[in-house]
Amino acid sequence: MALNFEVVAKSPATAKAVGIPVASEGALPKEVTLSRATLETLGFTGKVGQTYVVPAEKGAASILIGVGEVSKLDTASLRKASAAFARAAAGFESVSTTLANIGRLDRKVAAQVVVEGMSLATHRYTDLKTVDKKAPKLATVSLVGTGAATTGGVKRGQVIANATNMARDFANMPPAYLTATIFANKAVEIAGQTGLKVEVFNKDQLLAMGCGGIVGVNRGSVEPPRMVRLTYKPTGAKGKPHLVLVGKGVMYDSGGISLKPSDPSHAMMKGDMSGAAAVLATMSTLKALGCTNQVTGYLMCTDNLPSGSAMAMGEVLTMRNGKTVEIHNTDAEGRLILADGLSLAAELKPSAIINIATLTGACLVALGEKVAGVLGTSDKLISQLEDAAARVDEPIWQLPLVKEYRRLLDSTVADMRNIGGPAGGTITAGLFLSEFVGNTPWAHLDIAGPMKVDGDDGWMQRGATAFGTRLLIDTVTSFKPV
Repeated sequence: MALNFEVVAKSPATAKAVGIPVASEGALPKEVTLSRATLETLGFTGKVGQTYVVPAEKGAASILIGVGEVSKLDTASLRKASAAFARAAAGFESVSTTLANIGRLDRKVAAQVVVEGMSLATHRYTDLKTVDKKAPKLATVSLVGTGAATTGGVKRGQVIANATNMARDFANMPPAYLTATIFANKAVEIAGQTGLKVEVFNKDQLLAMGCGGIVGVNRGSVEPPRMVRLTYKPTGAKGKPHLVLVGKGVMYDSGGISLKPSDPSHAMMKGDMSGAAAVLATMSTLKALGCTNQVTGYLMCTDNLPSGSAMAMGEVLTMRNGKTVEIHNTDAEGRLILADGLSLAAELKPSAIINIATLTGACLVALGEKVAGVLGTSDKLISQLEDAAARVDEPIWQLPLVKEYRRLLDSTVADMRNIGGPAGGTITAGLFLSEFVGNTPWAHLDIAGPMKVDGDDGWMQRGATAFGTRLLIDTVTSFKPV
């Protein structure tokens, strides 16, 4: 259930708890009845993300929220503090807080960040639970403040948070509940609600279009593939930049004939469509956020399963742009379906192309579970992604496209093969993808590491994180030609 936010001039009498920001230094707010020495003995120092609940015999309880040094408060620390507040307030039906009024942040930005932090921290995927004992009671949040900036920030934050939580829900859904066909149908529904043009392509159409990558990967599945093209074209779009987003939508990835090991990672392979979910969620926000750029999104959706008809090692597939690929590992399937999507994107001759995918375990090994990798052909485009990543607290790190590694993809029978050697897997995957974008400025986001978390962590909730959704939203709404 989405939280309901309102902007009020003062804390309403109906609030069951009041969130009080407390810095790590200086005088305590007058509402705090305990001394700093007492709070420190209780383990509360005002550090960012700390909370302490002070019950009240009458009226609202107080929830102290650590915000660190106010002079150093930025969007990431405010988002973290807001998330911590939301978790501490989960047992109260309604709360109020002045969190959006502290520090030197722009009031619109601050309100947006507070809404994001609280909404993302309290979200749960509960569709398949008959009873959720941990479901938060929190339903209404009153942000104490005034002015159009605060109200505008709340609205923007709600749009972005709701879209991110939608992407999380998709990635958390079991494979039987979200096949490529079901996902495409949901995309059609969402497009109708959010002012997007939508086209869905079935297997026969993909064959006719020469999309040998997605069709080849799909061959082991009884569920047919789907490609969804979403188009956002605002009024007065002529002459505006045009971005194309391409999302990997492997609804379930067993590895195909190159079967993955039987370990807990199998259960999370339902989230191998997190890239497509991020693109769909991003596209759904553009009209509401007043995006002035043109944006096209491709969702490349299929299963990757073993069967008698599945793609085999040594097979050669022909991609949409005519290049041939020899298969040396059927578990390197994401790049095959992205190759078709990137080829179609390049044909549109856009200002830039960005693809997002849970692509390589190598990226997880290199950067861990908190940082996504980014590679590409345009440093200016990557710079815009890095700036957006800093604003939304979704860290990314640029890896090099080492051209000398291209020889590792050489094949004796085709234009290339779909994997390189045992080392540098994220880079060779990026080099593979670069073969399908032509001269268009392009960036590739590998979100294999931060696609999920095993426990609550800042604004992230246990399970699918929808990492990359807010990064893409920020990037496309602020994009400048490169």
